[in-house]
Amino acid sequence: MPLDEYKRKRDFTKTPEPSGDVRTPSGDQLFFCVQKHLASHLHYDLRLEHNGVLLSWAVPKGPSLDPATKRLAMQTEDHPFDYGEFEGVIPEGYGAGIVMLWDKGTWTPEVPDIDAALRKGDLKFTLDGYKLKGSWVLVRTSGRYPGARGDSGQRSWLLIKHRDDWSSGELDIATFAPRSVKTDGDFADILAEDNPAVWQTNRPATGGSTGAMLSSIIEDAARLKAERAQEAVEPPPAPARRPRARTTAAAGDGTPRRAKKR
Repeated sequence: MPLDEYKRKRDFTKTPEPSGDVRTPSGDQLFFCVQKHLASHLHYDLRLEHNGVLLSWAVPKGPSLDPATKRLAMQTEDHPFDYGEFEGVIPEGYGAGIVMLWDKGTWTPEVPDIDAALRKGDLKFTLDGYKLKGSWVLVRTSGRYPGARGDSGQRSWLLIKHRDDWSSGELDIATFAPRSVKTDGDFADILAEDNPAVWQTNRPATGGSTGAMLSSIIEDAARLKAERAQEAVEPPPAPARRPRARTTAAAGDGTPRRAKKR
């Protein structure tokens, strides 16, 4: 079954990830997303809707708009369609870390048969997202990364931007647009919605540049959470009092007359 591998790797009593089912396709537009995932290492998960699930590739360095740059893309298990909107914290187990919805939109195959292109290892397509647009290609290579087994193993591909109006050799899109398209938040904002304390004992990364990044994110998330808690207990400011109208001499009946506006 398409999602058996996805479900086998996860304990849904612990992870907030959607368990999901195979989706019945509707309409002509196909969904795609890129999720920025800080786990043992920072990487970007490219997901393309096909046959009711999301085909998935982990791109360690993220997509590049430079046609001369070939980015390694490691194919992983299919994900449920509902995963495409997921953003949050995986506290422990497989994929433990913080997931950000970095980009989303629709994709259009540039081949007549997607399955045949996947078997061949040459999938050309067009993306129409908030950050990624234009023509791309996924090309399978002969290399395999550690843990791959036989024909069912996870194979390595290359993600390459085609030269078009949306390509650029100068702009690093991951650095230029690092925030969530769902909330406009960063990793600290996402973690602050959860419980930063859990990361003191269940850190997905403990050393190197990734561990240092996570430590900084935890500190920022704790600060944000404390600020929000303080704002919640502070009384709102009192409304400003309206000035009383000036009066002049009393009228004939003894009632003060309101001053005329000048």
